[in-house]
Amino acid sequence: MLTFRKSLLAAALLITFVLYLRSSHPTSSIASPSSTPAGQAHDGAQESYEQYNEKKDTVQQLPLTPPASAPLRDRLRYHFPYDLDAKFPAYIWQTWKYTPASIFFSEHLRDSESSWSELHPGFVHEVIPDDTQGHLIKYLYGAVPDVYEAYASMPLPVLKADFFRYLILLARGGIYSDIDTTALKPASDWLPSELDLATVGAVIGIEADPDRPDWHDWYARRIQFCQWTIQAKPGHPIMRDIVAYITQETLRMKKLGILETHKMDKTVMEYTGPGAWTDAVFRYFNDPEYFNIEPDSELNVTYEDFTRQEGYKKVGDVVVLPITSFSPGVHQMGSKDVGDPMAFVKHHFGGTWKNDPSL
Repeated sequence: MLTFRKSLLAAALLITFVLYLRSSHPTSSIASPSSTPAGQAHDGAQESYEQYNEKKDTVQQLPLTPPASAPLRDRLRYHFPYDLDAKFPAYIWQTWKYTPASIFFSEHLRDSESSWSELHPGFVHEVIPDDTQGHLIKYLYGAVPDVYEAYASMPLPVLKADFFRYLILLARGGIYSDIDTTALKPASDWLPSELDLATVGAVIGIEADPDRPDWHDWYARRIQFCQWTIQAKPGHPIMRDIVAYITQETLRMKKLGILETHKMDKTVMEYTGPGAWTDAVFRYFNDPEYFNIEPDSELNVTYEDFTRQEGYKKVGDVVVLPITSFSPGVHQMGSKDVGDPMAFVKHHFGGTWKNDPSL
């Protein structure tokens, strides 16, 4: 007969067993891109991708904390898991020498900086000054010390500014935009209302589409994605890849003793800038972990899939916006005026880093 004492003992054993199972299987998860076919088009964009991996979102049980000897990408994946179903965080990140509260904050930047707060009420809008960035990175990446080592070792402010945008988006997500940009429309208007945001993990724009034989004299890539404005959910694979790439390249050059001004074997464009960023995006689009690549094909997606793009293109969990969206009014390469319905962010091309005498 089941007595009260036996019932109590059985309940205690059951609770102990459940707690044991929970302690043996961490609950953190990484979600793979959605099953929406790559190349789903909006507003006139042509459907051009049919090889997207159609596996449903899966929840993968992560192992115990990886050792320091584990590959950097594995450690980043563990500490910054990607959840496609999550909402885009309501953060706006910008960087500058001083905060807007400082008397030294440039007056000519106040209107552009305030445009982001005005169009995004309820968002956390942070302008991170130069002397704070390092402390924030050290805090966010305390479990991945080689990332902070790479950041702290960079010899130029422009390198750190580039690196910071990828680091903050990987760790916290939201929107990063350069301080010399003006928000023309709120982020809620960047994507069509019928698009399920649970299938979108990143929003990027085309910076340049130089359809001319001498394009390499002006740009790093034939199609170049802009990195002055990026929106992403935390842990996105593209952010993980670019952070790993920059970290490894930095530590490589440091070990060789060439991580110094005028000694580095990479230009800013190829090291941390739009060349490196564009390569990371294309690596993701051609990664068999996320996309079905034909056995006899080396590439799934190339620049040809985006040249002369006018509408939205959805590639897996990434929405690519046309050049007008983040580069309106440049009057070249198909860019339309700031009054166009697809114009979302105006970049004023301050280019202060180019005036750095150390370059």
